[in-house]
This record gives sequence, structure tokens and C-alpha cells, in this order.
Amino acid sequence: MKNNTMLSKVFGWMFIGLLLTFITAYYLASNEYTFYKIFSGGTYFILALIEIGLVIFLSARVQKMQPTTAKIVFMLYSIVSGLTFSSIFIVYELSSIIILFLAAAILFGIFACIGNFTKLDLSRFGTYLLMALVALVICIIINLFLGNSTFDIVINFVCLLVFIGFTAYDIQKIKRLYGSSDNENIAILGALELYLDFINIFISLLNLFGKSND
Repeated sequence: MKNNTMLSKVFGWMFIGLLLTFITAYYLASNEYTFYKIFSGGTYFILALIEIGLVIFLSARVQKMQPTTAKIVFMLYSIVSGLTFSSIFIVYELSSIIILFLAAAILFGIFACIGNFTKLDLSRFGTYLLMALVALVICIIINLFLGNSTFDIVINFVCLLVFIGFTAYDIQKIKRLYGSSDNENIAILGALELYLDFINIFISLLNLFGKSND
């Protein structure tokens, strides 16, 4: 019952984060002048750096923050992510975004359930998932220079598998963390980790199957 209560809080805050991200992204994409002002200048890179800084700061400090501060920082991060995420509404058809969002939600839900109900200890897979993630980042950087479309497909497929794995792993990790501490901010930390898992699953599906706007 205790874990179920915590997971309800985690998914509640994850939903709030995703909602803020997609509302912000859609609003910015609908505001043509502001959108091109951001994406045609250096503002985008500043926002991207702020986004990375916020997620690192929140991940490292969340359990030492006041609960209200942690929630505000998480919501701020979600909004900034929406600003950098808004390009998907320009690049891809809205119908494609909706269908693949639902597909991402189904995949995420299946593996979240696996992580919640399996008796298998998934902590042993954490090191392998982290190694795969580091390898993915290196491959993405390399392909920025190569621009190989086949390599890009492989990267996105592996990315999809890695974050599906992280979804199950993180669910079990959250339950374990809450079992050893009653820190209220664990719900925010869990929401952040699952938010990142979901977003990466969704982006991977978009890159693999998304239908581009003409």
C-alpha cells in the first residue's frame, strides 16, 4: 500500500511534467514569430544548456531540497523542455505525433508494469543500461559529423530499447528508494526519471516512424 501511494504521486507528477512540456511546446510552435526567434538564433542553445543544467541540478539535489522547491524546479524544467521540444510540432504531422505518443504510452505502461510486478531483481541491469546509454551518447556525437541515415536508425532503435529497459529498472529503483526513506521528494525524483524515460521512448519512435510535414 505504501509503495502504491508513492507510485501514484510519482505518476501524478510525471503527468504534470509531461502536460507542461507539451502545452509549452504546442503554444510555442503555434507562435510563429517567437518560435523562429528562438530557433534561428543562439537562444535555443542557451535554453538547451539551461535544460541540461536543471536536470543535473534536480537529480543531484532533489532529496536535500524543500518539497515546494523541488516541485517548482521540476515544473520549471518541464517548461524549459517544452521550449526546446516545440520543433516536433513543426517537423512532424500532428496526427503522427498523437499516434506515436499513444504508442509510447503503451510501451511505457507495459514495462512500468513489468518493473512494478516482476520478482526479478533488475538492479543488476543498471550498470549495463548505463554503459549502453554512454555508448549511445558517443554514437550520437559521432553521427553528428557523419550524418549517416542508416546509423541514425540503428541509434534510435537501440535508444528505444535502452529506455524501455530503464523504465522497468527505474520503477523498481523508486520502490526500493521509498522503502529505505520517507523523503517526500523521492516522488519528484521518480517523476523526473520516468519523465526522461518516456520522453526518450517517444522521441525514438518519432525519429523511427514519424511522418514529416511537407
